[in-house]
Amino acid sequence: MSDEIHVPVQLERTLELLAPPLERGGAVVDATLGMGGHAERMLERFPDITLVGLDRDTQALAIAGERLARFGERARLVHAVYDRIADVLDDLGIDELSGVLFDLGVSSLQLDEADRGFAYAKDAPLDMRMDGTSGTTAAEVLATYSEAELRRIFHEYGEEKLAARYARFIVQARESEPLERSAQLVEVLQRATPAALLRAGHPAKRVFQALRIEVNAELSVLETALPAALDALGVGGRIVVLAYQSLEDRIVKRELQRRSSSTAPAGLPIELPEHRAEFRLLVRGAELADDEEKARNPRATPVRLRAAERVREAA
Repeated sequence: MSDEIHVPVQLERTLELLAPPLERGGAVVDATLGMGGHAERMLERFPDITLVGLDRDTQALAIAGERLARFGERARLVHAVYDRIADVLDDLGIDELSGVLFDLGVSSLQLDEADRGFAYAKDAPLDMRMDGTSGTTAAEVLATYSEAELRRIFHEYGEEKLAARYARFIVQARESEPLERSAQLVEVLQRATPAALLRAGHPAKRVFQALRIEVNAELSVLETALPAALDALGVGGRIVVLAYQSLEDRIVKRELQRRSSSTAPAGLPIELPEHRAEFRLLVRGAELADDEEKARNPRATPVRLRAAERVREAA
């Protein structure tokens, strides 16, 4: 099942970037394990590593557990959101990492399982929780948030120009009946979209993205997790991050640039050792998938890859 519905994005490039430290062994964290596609190849290619796989999705963890069972104690899977990376490493007694991978966004499993409610093209209950065991559903957000709150998340997390109009139509529609299924929400959004704009792309795309980010607190989780992951890397350790939309990528870009810049005050005649950058960037800007991969795996089309290596201990 997992091989049929999960095609890891930027797999070979990710392995190439992580190879120098992983060839020496140590621990690596796959912070977004999913169904274990990247993890399986890392464990196969680097026989001396131990992999810690985190995921909030219990269904994905079960699939990954079967896929990685042959690696025994080398694969340690944990049900956790990735902002708990420091706590997980502490619980496992791991002091330092050789590598970290973040493959952000919604997984193939979540998109392909219609009843999860992530895809606007499939009618399903409006759930959108990556961890189906806890938290607020998208239907609950639509039922309880004020018009101003809905407008804010559509604007901030969906970068939606019609945020105010969509929020107003949703609040009006829920007075007649609760919006509990994706088809209901899509119908409201289509009705709210001016005819001239309907040809510019599906009106639900950015709203569904915004709801998913809100339900799963994706951006705040990333803002906590990324510094913790960088702090855990030993000298020579590397991180690779795959982001699929600009909001995630902006957070990654900002943190990696901060960590790879000197902290020396302007005008200082020499750079003291404690001011030197802790990391160096491994790719120029954000790398995109090549045309061959995009043709083979359309989900690679929006990916932005960034990577860095720790070059000195923290001050």
